[in-house]
Amino acid sequence: MTLQGKRVVVLVEEGFEDLEFWVPRMRLEEAGAEVIVASRKPGTYRGKHCLTATATVAAKDLSPNDVDAVVVPGGWAPDKLRRDPGVLDLVRGVYQQGKIVASICHGGWVLISAGIVAGHRATGSVGIRDDLINAGATWVDEPAFQEGNLVWGRVVQDIPAFCRILIQALEQAK
Repeated sequence: MTLQGKRVVVLVEEGFEDLEFWVPRMRLEEAGAEVIVASRKPGTYRGKHCLTATATVAAKDLSPNDVDAVVVPGGWAPDKLRRDPGVLDLVRGVYQQGKIVASICHGGWVLISAGIVAGHRATGSVGIRDDLINAGATWVDEPAFQEGNLVWGRVVQDIPAFCRILIQALEQAK
């Protein structure tokens, strides 16, 4: 239970990539973290492959002071999440406090809209490569890596590497 006492927000919204949500969530819980599922508003959301996940809180009601990390799964959900000021404030606040912000696949869209990718190496689905570059990031075609307090994962097939690096980053965090 290496993450005992850590509180990690995992974002969810309609159209989330099922595996990119459920596998990191279960891996974090297995390591002892308290996982808080948040969205634009509380409710149950359906993933791209029909699994569901329930957000118990709106992101706007969470304080960056009270969490250790935010994880942004991919799918179509990030395109909705990036439009919500509460989501962006939470992600930006966690980042500004030097805490872990993790993104996989299309999750990088949320980090772009939060204004936190410029000057960093980044990866994700090739579908957002141009968006990351245009936001000032340097595109890297690697399965997963940590860049400062950002953890990046490329696509579904890279979930194991993404989870390993995410857990390591949280273990080493202050």
